[in-house]
Amino acid sequence: MKDKNKVTNIFLSGVGGQGTILASNILTEVFVDAGYDVKKSEVHGMAQRGGDVTTHFRFGKKVYSPLIKAGDVDFLLSFELLEALRYINWVKSDGKIIINKQEVFPPSVNLGMAKYPKEVDKVFKKYYKENVHMLNGLDIATKLGNAQAANVVLIGAFSNFFPEIKEEAWIKAIKGLLKEKLHELNIKAFREGRKAL
Repeated sequence: MKDKNKVTNIFLSGVGGQGTILASNILTEVFVDAGYDVKKSEVHGMAQRGGDVTTHFRFGKKVYSPLIKAGDVDFLLSFELLEALRYINWVKSDGKIIINKQEVFPPSVNLGMAKYPKEVDKVFKKYYKENVHMLNGLDIATKLGNAQAANVVLIGAFSNFFPEIKEEAWIKAIKGLLKEKLHELNIKAFREGRKAL
């Protein structure tokens, strides 16, 4: 991110319990520390019941509003396949997309009233081609010992797009926001995410 005058729009999406808000808090710490103005807005919905959770996150030299318009997203960071698909039309034609290949069935699917879409990844590949990055964050985090660290795996992958921000800044944010007993696991999750992209 060479031009500090440009405002960069990041949209995070997931379902309740996936750590979407924690991920946006990590971003806040990192980009504020890097000297940017940051604005964000969260929508929790029915988060406690596995509902949609989104965050509008914007950074630049000066940001006046936290909200992103549909079609203006530079980066879509999604922790669940269907939640990524829900916001596909928010992403710029040259936007970057990082998706956790996890399926969390909504109540309508569990009740047999709807079917979970198949081959969601192919929809993204069709329109965004090499700008789509699919990670199995859940598998990576589970192998490290805690499935809940999948969000930090994706943050690790996302960090590759900002090489001017050193790894230490991301780790500092993780340590600042998580309890000490979770530091080692989440630092490993972050580093595995960096390697996975």
